[in-house]
Amino acid sequence: MGTEKLSTEKLSTEPSVEPRFDLPEVDAFTRPYWDAAAEGRLLVRRCGACGAAHHYPREFCPRCWSEDVSWEEASGRATLYTWSVVHRNDLPPFGSRVPYVAAVVDLAEGPRMMTEVVDCEHGELRIGMPVCVTFREAAEGVEGVAVALFRPADTGACA
Repeated sequence: MGTEKLSTEKLSTEPSVEPRFDLPEVDAFTRPYWDAAAEGRLLVRRCGACGAAHHYPREFCPRCWSEDVSWEEASGRATLYTWSVVHRNDLPPFGSRVPYVAAVVDLAEGPRMMTEVVDCEHGELRIGMPVCVTFREAAEGVEGVAVALFRPADTGACA
């Protein structure tokens, strides 16, 4: 049908950097959360007005809308609410990690948290099973950023 014109612009000879979809966006507000995770500690936010804990970090309480919220160290204990074994994920670098267990856990402090379950055979997963937090570097070569994962509580002492 039609003819295509080739661009006369100089083509880049630099290697392209593949985008990553596993790195958090750390900003001034979430910095305490990510700093604590890098130290092996899990933080949640607690409302001073109604007492509810919440996760993911927000600058206000999602229950009563109060802005009287502060950081609190969580126990690291949780129970498995639900999970799915992911066998295919085309977003880099998740494709190199399959299969993995995407999960939601109920933290002992109350809120639910999206996470990954590690150190457990897929067939051993059960709703309500006790799990404990563990951490791994967010990505090779990215220092000071760690993500919270969970493992069965019977695989060692909880944090």
